[in-house]
Amino acid sequence: MRLVVKIGGAAIDEPATLRQCAGSAAALAGLGHQVLVVHGGGAALTRLLGRLGKQAQFVDGLRVTDAETRDAALMVLAGIVNKKLVAAILAAGRPAVGLCGGDGAAFKVRKKSHPKGDLGFVGEIESADPRWIEALWAAGAVPVMSTVAMGPEFEYYNVNADSLAAAAAAACKADVLVFLTDVAGVKGADGAVIGSLAAAQIPAMVSAGVIKGGMLPKLRACQDALQGGVVRVRIMPAAQAGLLSGLFGSGLKDGTEVRLS
Repeated sequence: MRLVVKIGGAAIDEPATLRQCAGSAAALAGLGHQVLVVHGGGAALTRLLGRLGKQAQFVDGLRVTDAETRDAALMVLAGIVNKKLVAAILAAGRPAVGLCGGDGAAFKVRKKSHPKGDLGFVGEIESADPRWIEALWAAGAVPVMSTVAMGPEFEYYNVNADSLAAAAAAACKADVLVFLTDVAGVKGADGAVIGSLAAAQIPAMVSAGVIKGGMLPKLRACQDALQGGVVRVRIMPAAQAGLLSGLFGSGLKDGTEVRLS
């Protein structure tokens, strides 16, 4: 089975949660599954920008990325965060190889336009070439993908990690896409986690302001993955990463299962 696991939020910053996520990915690979790990690292990037005297700015959950922010993203995402995850998977007993979306032109992007203004070096996926991921799978490794990719004129662009994970899952014909995050799942107007959410319900929830901020690109990514042929998509807390093996049965209740209809 092919799985794409996107790790973000507190899982990147909390060593114990990071080890648990990496251990679960390694365990799944050890069972013979082909696992791709896609990661964010926004909090670490924001901290570096603060040390550089730059204020982080977001529009609908997307980071506004000028040239200096883009270069910082390369350092943090394709550098320290990526290598930290590689080391954690290696420590869990599986070979892992770190790369970014620009390596081998695995993901090509175009500049993302937004009705609220210029986002700078923010890209949206234009094409995906899964052969490098598949080559690492064939070698028995766990690919670990950071979310900077190649844009026009061979410039690097920052890509929303949820969007890249969805594009990767569709391109690799993944059976399952899981978003491990620092929230319990998608919450309804009453604040309770919704166990199962149909894509058709999302626009009304957005209009009502129930879904906002970072959950907006995450749910768009869920829809893109499902429309791209991914069989199962789930948002669940990274602290419950040890339960990932439950994805192969009907007993996994944590988080939100997003379905096409």
